[in-house]
Amino acid sequence: MTKNLSRRPLTGQLVAHLVSVLGTSMSALAIPWLVLTSTGSATRTGLIAFAELAPYVAMQALGGPLVDRIGARRAYVLGNAAAAVAVCAIPGLYVIGLLPSGALAALVAVAGALRGVADCAGQVLVPGAAGLGAVPLERAAGLNGSANQTGLFVGAAAAGVMVSALGAPAVVLVDGITFALAAALVALLVPTAAQPQRSQRRLSTRQYAADLAEGARFIRTDRLLLVLVAMIAVTNLLDQGINAVLVPVWIREHLHQPRALGLIAGALGAGALIGALTAAWLGPKLPRRVVFTIGTLVAGAPLSLVLALTGTLPPALTAAFVAGLAVGGLNPILHAVLYERVPPQLRARTLGAIKASAWIGTPIGPLLAGGLIEATGLRTTLLTFAAIFLVATTAVLTLPAMRDMNRLRPQPDATRAAGNEAGSEPASPTLRTVAGTEHGETRAADG
Repeated sequence: MTKNLSRRPLTGQLVAHLVSVLGTSMSALAIPWLVLTSTGSATRTGLIAFAELAPYVAMQALGGPLVDRIGARRAYVLGNAAAAVAVCAIPGLYVIGLLPSGALAALVAVAGALRGVADCAGQVLVPGAAGLGAVPLERAAGLNGSANQTGLFVGAAAAGVMVSALGAPAVVLVDGITFALAAALVALLVPTAAQPQRSQRRLSTRQYAADLAEGARFIRTDRLLLVLVAMIAVTNLLDQGINAVLVPVWIREHLHQPRALGLIAGALGAGALIGALTAAWLGPKLPRRVVFTIGTLVAGAPLSLVLALTGTLPPALTAAFVAGLAVGGLNPILHAVLYERVPPQLRARTLGAIKASAWIGTPIGPLLAGGLIEATGLRTTLLTFAAIFLVATTAVLTLPAMRDMNRLRPQPDATRAAGNEAGSEPASPTLRTVAGTEHGETRAADG
């Protein structure tokens, strides 16, 4: 296998992820707009959004044992292909007048559940595809994050234009086509060797529960993963409160310009994309713990603090861009750590559970922000969020478990050759923690 051919699986997975996120980002605007213009009900719009999101999050957490039996590659292809059918049915039924709210809720719920399984499988394919091309994990994670940010950024912008020009049903149809295209790309470009070996155990109800418990137990017994899961849940809660409530209220009180909301979101998105691309380029050469510490401190408290201390747009845009840079640089490190520490046979159920855990606090963030604003005012709430961010992240960064972010070094007798055989587990040497070793001295372990 040539060097270029060996990297084709990772390229295929990344392009598939980009296409899928692009369509999802477009439908995130188009489906609510379709409901709102059809019914005029904000309540129904919210219910439809919930009907899609709840199954998606649930299947991220619960789909791991299913992915283990089906195989990550097949689960990704079948999940996205079936989701394409469900999503494409929405504009088809709408055009012929057979899309009541109940049918729409059922279709988006089915699509959300299928996408949850497919995305759970996609997380497993990234490190496997990287192993086939000898791509360092930070680079693969950074490129995957860049694909995600590009899809979100371009999809949101394209959706606004396309909904105006073509109508919401046409945009939903495009979303369905992107799922089908993502399935085709992985089917054609990502080999079976990019996935862990499929579990041969019979999937009874008892075994299903045991598999889920095994993934949860692995997280509980790995002190670094446990710390990171807790930190991500807290910071996502705070981020959601800032983005969904605090920034819009700040704009209303100080600028009275709705377009500023798009500018700040664009600055965050652009910074995150640049940060992810930079991490993909430089990540394998940088000390993880140092970069993670700086990024964590910069990504959280400063934006809230700047908003609390200023009432003009330029400082807010600068702070948002810098925060985006930090977030974009953090995610590749987080994912590289997860890929390294979670054994291939546990990745589907463990990574899915971790991703679902990251969403747990997001509904609470806006409620907390709104309640504090009502009780104390905007400025005090922004300072409170900044303080919570600073205390939470500083406390985590000082924990002894964070020393385990050092890269893992393969045992001397490990071999990568077996990983390139068709149908076998790619490049998955036995790993051990290099306690007390500086990150720069262990870069060779990432291949």
